[in-house]
Amino acid sequence: MAKYFPEFSESFPRLLSSLRGRSVAVVGHARPDGDCIGSQVALARVLILLGSPAVCVNPDPVPRRLAYFTKGVTFLGTDQALLLPEDTASVFVDCADHSRAGERLKLRFPKPQGTVDHHLSNGGFAEVNIVDSGSAAACEILAGVFLDAGITIDTDTATALYAGIVTDTGQFRYSSTSQRCFMLAGELVSRGASPAQAGFELFERESAGKLRLLQHFLASLSMELGGRVCIGTLKSGIYAETGTTAEDTEGLVDFARCVDGVDVGVLVEEKPDGSFKASLRAKDPLCRLDLVAGLFGGGGHACAAGLNRKTGAGEFRASLLAALEDRLKVVDADRAARAR
Repeated sequence: MAKYFPEFSESFPRLLSSLRGRSVAVVGHARPDGDCIGSQVALARVLILLGSPAVCVNPDPVPRRLAYFTKGVTFLGTDQALLLPEDTASVFVDCADHSRAGERLKLRFPKPQGTVDHHLSNGGFAEVNIVDSGSAAACEILAGVFLDAGITIDTDTATALYAGIVTDTGQFRYSSTSQRCFMLAGELVSRGASPAQAGFELFERESAGKLRLLQHFLASLSMELGGRVCIGTLKSGIYAETGTTAEDTEGLVDFARCVDGVDVGVLVEEKPDGSFKASLRAKDPLCRLDLVAGLFGGGGHACAAGLNRKTGAGEFRASLLAALEDRLKVVDADRAARAR
């Protein structure tokens, strides 16, 4: 049978060999999503199975909706991770760059033994880099390399991997969804993952506070650049006002993107310290939002990227719109060239 990831047939076993018998921190990014938590849980469970004590480390807590997928593993915050033994190895998952887990964890683990990631902007920052920007999710990569290596995938590991794939493919709707995604999802279901249970835990457990947050976001939407960009803003203090947390912003930006005629949807969060966080989402990979976010020190995927910026509100909005306008000109030129 053909391998799912033949390009990693040497490097992934080499990574496992370097971790065998060692304590390992499986590190994820700030404000973890389904792919981050799913890949952390799955890798930690496999490492434990292979005899390497492993814990998961995140700068932020596991979101309420993702707690179901964390069976059998321990999650530590940054402060706890700093107390781990000095010789603890590390593998960063679903992190576009070394700093996505925060500067303190970057300093604690200055040269990770491995990274498993699918972000277009990941240049490789570990000793062994299992990076494929053609994959929809880090969980897709892990599912594939586990199967390629003949590693046992039990029900809880399959459930975690399935959660990551279904999250980062937008329930198999995004342009990154490939035949391989469906094949691997089928393999995971055959090993015990339940699409119904995953769908319920991930998408049908919204809080009343999130609905209030959504109301504020929808009320703030504005159409820019001739209706091709739709921007919504969450003002500073909105979480306290609505009884929500940052994890409740998950999925809000898709309401801006889904408007007919819109190329790019944007969610801007105003922070109490005057900084801003922007989440960018596009329908067409030609938009290369990773390049737009990169102009502001951020990164991500062609259709999904993010950035943080500390500047005045007016200056930030103007500079972001200017960058998006320049990018859309490139998109128009590409589309025209392809139509010839």
